Amino acid sequence: MRAVRVLSAALLTLGLAAAPAAADSSPSPGASDDDGAPTRAGTSFRTATEVEQGQTATARASTGDYLYWSFPADAGQRPTVRATVKLPESHAAETWQIDVYDGLRRRQACQYGAQTRTAGTDTPSVELECVLRTVRAWSEPWANDPLPGTYYVRLTALRLSTADLGQPVNAELRVGSKDMGGAAAVDGALSEPLVPGIATRDGSEEEDDDPAVLAGLEPEDGWTSGWWSDRWTWTAAGGVLAALAGVAGYRLTRGSGRPPGVPPTA
Repeated sequence: MRAVRVLSAALLTLGLAAAPAAADSSPSPGASDDDGAPTRAGTSFRTATEVEQGQTATARASTGDYLYWSFPADAGQRPTVRATVKLPESHAAETWQIDVYDGLRRRQACQYGAQTRTAGTDTPSVELECVLRTVRAWSEPWANDPLPGTYYVRLTALRLSTADLGQPVNAELRVGSKDMGGAAAVDGALSEPLVPGIATRDGSEEEDDDPAVLAGLEPEDGWTSGWWSDRWTWTAAGGVLAALAGVAGYRLTRGSGRPPGVPPTA
């Protein structure tokens, strides 16, 4: 019975340690409202409009324009980019596409989602989605893995008829992410996130007054660079469980310590 109680305590300890990890793996909540959400889009990487995760950005544009937004993504997050384009009442078939680039302007492949879609004749809108791979805290220089920093979204039409060029459209963009937890943790971290201009920033100056930083947004809790994950919790809980299991096994197997045939003393 004592061994059962020891094992029960170990399982309880493991369950308490796993609770924060389970909470971290849930999708990050969106903003409760869209106050302060941008209502325009940039026309290049340098003029990309910054969007926080959970906000719904809107923009009015003309068919044929290139629309750019940027957002921050940290280690352990798996970002999802969704775009909706409301088309004119009358139009020919149009193909729209969203592309996502990291802070080094490397195009990032979508893990899944409809990155390119064709809207049929007179279709009122088209919806696009790109689920990126999980952002890693560190990667080999030759790899194309997503890394912490600024990400750029480009929305444009690929194939248009001449008659549809310049027609007004309304675009909506929403970025969210899911925290993948310790399963995505790696050994190592970047010295700085891939934010354009951050390497030239003078630490003695205020960030808001430094024009060298081309992207000012960062995650709500700051850049973690992968120094903490729930892998630490699971490792500690596993060590405690192994120690308690060893104590329980010892108590079950050590016996009474009396030589064979010797009755217990009164």
